[in-house]
Amino acid sequence: MSSKTLIAVVGPTAIGKTSLGISLAQHFNTDVISADSRQFFKEMNIGTAVPTREELNAVRHHFIQHKSIFDPYSVGDFEKEALLLLEQLFQDKNHIIMVGGSGLYVDAVVHGLDTFPEVDTKLRESLNARLEKGGLIGMQEELQARDPKYYDIVDIDNPHRLIRALEICITANKPYSSFLNQKKEGRFFNTLYVGIQADRTVIYNRINKRVDLMMEAGLLEEVRKVYPHKNLNALQTVGYRELFEYLEGNITLDFAISEIKKNTRRFAKRQLTWLRKNNTILWVDYNEEPKMVVKKITEQLKTNSHA
Repeated sequence: MSSKTLIAVVGPTAIGKTSLGISLAQHFNTDVISADSRQFFKEMNIGTAVPTREELNAVRHHFIQHKSIFDPYSVGDFEKEALLLLEQLFQDKNHIIMVGGSGLYVDAVVHGLDTFPEVDTKLRESLNARLEKGGLIGMQEELQARDPKYYDIVDIDNPHRLIRALEICITANKPYSSFLNQKKEGRFFNTLYVGIQADRTVIYNRINKRVDLMMEAGLLEEVRKVYPHKNLNALQTVGYRELFEYLEGNITLDFAISEIKKNTRRFAKRQLTWLRKNNTILWVDYNEEPKMVVKKITEQLKTNSHA
């Protein structure tokens, strides 16, 4: 068995993954790979909770604001780049830390991506036209009818993900979720998932507080700057979409903020649903001392090496 281990720190948004990831990287004298797809883009900073300058300086980070919102960048691109980087880093390190709230991106690196049938470009164009004309709700309802399993875990407010799932459902005439978790070739490293958990009330309170802090830090100004490009896929995300609505005069600022909180809480719920299907996660409490977490991880690594 390989002695190289990727330690993937996962959990719902605002739970403290960045902080724990840095503590672990310092202990293992290693680097952090971000698998948070919202943090890849340099034009998005406050609304994506990018690590602070101090946090970025504490240990070496990768895949933080390395792309522009104008660059096409997919989970497949990230998988390829992350694997190349891991090959380099594992040459002189036994442990690498991966931190991310994007379950799809973490799993792509750990297990590889699933293969899907080819989709007719005309179908994609017609779904995009339908989205433009009728909005998200009808498409969300169709996905729920065609694939309730995937509907429960996908970010249904992300039009790109919705269209991708629907085009596969329609093309194959079977659920998108039936193509997930296919058997794939193994990786050249082991993986230990470390999940941070808390009561739902704690998670929701932390989310509400974070949104308030983002607004105080200037999120509205950040959103105003990218508003001319609001149709780009990178900007179809919580915190930006609601403030675009405010800038267009459709809702009040107070309502936009309450919607950001609500949609972020909903996103956290979906993250937890995604994580619960992984029974290999080593769960730790959100307020556990980092040294205690390190102790648990070290014990688990020893157990895994003897398995």
